[in-house]
Amino acid sequence: MSAVTETAPPEGARQDERRAMGVACGAHALHDGYTDLIYVMLPIWQAEFGLSYAAIGLLRGMFAGTMAGFQIPSGLLSERLGTPLVLAAGTALAGFGYCLAPFVNSYATLIAILLVAGLGASTQHPLASALIARAFAGKRSLAALGTYNFAGDLGKMAMPAAASLLVVVLPWRTSLALLGLIGLIAAVAILIWTPRYPAEAKASVATAGGAAPGGAGGFPVLLSIGVIDSATRMGFLTFLPFLLTAKGASLPTVGLALTLVFVGGAAGKLVCAWIGARIGVTATVWLTEGLTALGILALLPLPLELGLLLLPVIGVALNGTSSVLYGSVPLLVTPSSRTRAFSVFYTGTIGAGAVAPILYGFAGDTLGVPTTLMLIAGIVLLTLPLVLVIRGRLAGAAAEA
Repeated sequence: MSAVTETAPPEGARQDERRAMGVACGAHALHDGYTDLIYVMLPIWQAEFGLSYAAIGLLRGMFAGTMAGFQIPSGLLSERLGTPLVLAAGTALAGFGYCLAPFVNSYATLIAILLVAGLGASTQHPLASALIARAFAGKRSLAALGTYNFAGDLGKMAMPAAASLLVVVLPWRTSLALLGLIGLIAAVAILIWTPRYPAEAKASVATAGGAAPGGAGGFPVLLSIGVIDSATRMGFLTFLPFLLTAKGASLPTVGLALTLVFVGGAAGKLVCAWIGARIGVTATVWLTEGLTALGILALLPLPLELGLLLLPVIGVALNGTSSVLYGSVPLLVTPSSRTRAFSVFYTGTIGAGAVAPILYGFAGDTLGVPTTLMLIAGIVLLTLPLVLVIRGRLAGAAAEA
C-alpha cells in the first residue's frame, strides 16, 4: 500500500510536484548558467582591462565566494520570509547584477557587479533543493533531486553558449545586460509558480539537533563525504589539461576533452540518482567513487586517443556521486531543518571545490602532475569507509520515508 501511495500521490500533490520541479530546475539552470558564463567573459575582460592572471582569478573567486558565503543566510532568511519570495528576489538580484554591465568602466566596478550577481545566486542551491525535497517524498526525492541536479548542467552548457553568440554581434556589456533581463523575468515566474507549503513543524526535543526521526542523523559524515567528493572533482579538472598536454594534446583537443568530461558528468548526475534510488546510497557511492579512482589511475598511462575515450566514463563517476549525496540530505535531517541543512551542505562542498585547486596546486608544484593525480585518486577512496559509518542510518531513514 505504501508503494502505491508513493508512486501515485493525489492530483493536488502531483500539481505541486510539477510546479516545484519546474521552478527548481529552471532556477538551477539559470543560476548555474550565470555562474559559468563568466568563463566566456574572462578573455574579453583581460584584454579590455589589462588584467593579470591573479586579477582574473579574483573575479571568479569573488563570485564563487559570495555565492558560497551567503547560502546559509539565504536559508535562514527563507525560514522567515518563505522560499518563493527569497528565491525570486535572489534570481532578480543575480539578473540585475548582469544588467549593470553597461555601467562597468573599471576593474573595481566589474568586481562590484559580480558581487551583486553572486549574492543573488546564493539563494538558489539551498532553497531550490529544499523545495524539491518538500515536494517529493521518500525514494522519489532522491530521483527528483538528481533531475534537478542535471538541470544545472544544462544551464552550464546553454548560457555560456548564448553569451558566446551574443558577443559576436553585440558589445559584451549589452550582451550581459540582455542575459540579465532573463533573470528579472524568471523572478516573476518563480514568485507566481512556486508552490506555497505550510511551515514545517518545529523539531521536537528528541530531534532538536536536526537529526531525522528514527535516529538517522549522520549529517556531518555526509557533509564530509561531499567535501571530499567536491575537492576531488575540482582537483582532477584542474590537472587534466596539463596531463593531456603532456600526452601531446593541442588546445582544441583539451577543450574537447573537458567537454567529454562535462557531458559524461551531466549524464552521471541524472543516471546515478536513479541508480541510488534502486540499489541504495551506500552501494552507489562505492560504485561511483571506486570508478572515479580507477578511472583517474587508468588515465595516467593511456595514450591520448584512448584517454579521450575514457573521459566520459570518468565524468559519469566523477559527477554522479553528487546527486545521491544531495538526495540523501533530507533523509538525515528533520523536515524543519532541510533548508538550513542544504545551505550548510552546499556551502561546504562549493567551498571545498574552491580551496582544493589551491591545495592540490602546492602538491603539483612539489610532486608533479601524475603523482598529484594519484594522490587525488587515493583521497577520494576515503569516502568509502565514511559512507559505511552512516549506512544503517540511511537505510533506516529510507525505510521510514
